Amino acid sequence: MQTTFTPDQLKDPGTARANEILRTCVHCGFCTATCPTYQVLGDELDSPRGRIYLIKDMLENERVPDEKTVKHIDRCLSCLACMTTCPSGVHYMHLVDHARAYIEKTYKRPLSDRALRWILARIIPHPTRFRLALLGARIGRPLARFMPDPRLKAMLDMAPKTIPPVSRNDDPQSFAPKAPKKMRVALMTGCAQKALNTDINDATIRLLTRLGCEVVVAKGAGCCGALTHHMGKEDQSHASAAANIKAWKAEIDSSGLDAIVINTSGCGTTVKDYGHMFRTDPLAGDAAQIAGLAMDVSELLMKLDIPESPAKGLRVAYHAACSLQHGQQIKTHPKTLLKRAGFEVVEPADSHLCCGSAGTYNLLQPEISQQLKARKVRTLEAKQPQIIAAGNIGCMMQIGSGTDVPIVHTVELLDWATGGPKPRALGDAFGQ
Repeated sequence: MQTTFTPDQLKDPGTARANEILRTCVHCGFCTATCPTYQVLGDELDSPRGRIYLIKDMLENERVPDEKTVKHIDRCLSCLACMTTCPSGVHYMHLVDHARAYIEKTYKRPLSDRALRWILARIIPHPTRFRLALLGARIGRPLARFMPDPRLKAMLDMAPKTIPPVSRNDDPQSFAPKAPKKMRVALMTGCAQKALNTDINDATIRLLTRLGCEVVVAKGAGCCGALTHHMGKEDQSHASAAANIKAWKAEIDSSGLDAIVINTSGCGTTVKDYGHMFRTDPLAGDAAQIAGLAMDVSELLMKLDIPESPAKGLRVAYHAACSLQHGQQIKTHPKTLLKRAGFEVVEPADSHLCCGSAGTYNLLQPEISQQLKARKVRTLEAKQPQIIAAGNIGCMMQIGSGTDVPIVHTVELLDWATGGPKPRALGDAFGQ
């Protein structure tokens, strides 16, 4: 793609990176075949290729975005399926992230949009605030059908039926290995996950210590910054990321770290991109080091040689989170691990397509999100699974709200298969 940025425009690192990305696009349109919003809406401007044209025009002309441009960019899930499909290596993630930051700085949204995005950015990344909000949403759920704004209805519907108790495992501390020590790792406990499902971090700690890891929850680490990053709120997202970088760097400098383990794949994609996010910042070196140590829990488990377990006779449908399969290009590890643990693993049709969760997307774009959820649930249930497994809390909440099949994190099943308790979400089914 030909671009016409001026030398002065290219002095801005974000614009210079956008120019590099735009020039790699050859207009082939392969991305439209795997773009969920294009599949649902059928509008070229709701495909990666269409959004690339909108972004190019907006940035080159340094114009204030119009409502049409903002609408189509807002509809992007950032599922990154287009990056997996693209034969030219277009790094769409960096391009759309820059476009969102540009929109946030130059476009004045309607008051209701500004208020909703402000609330989400100041509640979800903070577990205590989020717990209180979930409690309020539970109380208000009976009123959901009377809400005039479908986004408010989606917020009320999102509230889980039960809110788990606070887990003290999320507090800064160190967990000693239960087997001969193989490595020392930091566990990212996250933000929303600490309010929505405390079993995931608990299972991760049990499993890793059982396999010979010293697990550290670093003081000062928290939200990865992904939720605000994808809303274009750079200052807020970079502040969260910087806090993590400093917290984990302190652990590296004190007793060393072999890995930073992340069990929410959306967070993992962001942490692995810290080097790019801070490339012009004084923290650039530390950020690059942290990004290089970041690993999805399935990556680490492949290195730890999780033992094989006898067949359990349970059929597990594996849902591949977009942030894991497209953002991190991790496609086989979770399935390999589940099979090694004795589960029969099946995959739904069109497993490359998004479930519609995508961070706060299911709250900001509920109509499209509901269509994507319905399709994903339909394809999963078609496999007649006894359990659904996924590696991202957002996907688990999204899919779980549309099916009666129990859904658990992959690491919960692996913990169970290697001596841990049965996942609480399975209830009384399948014995102990």
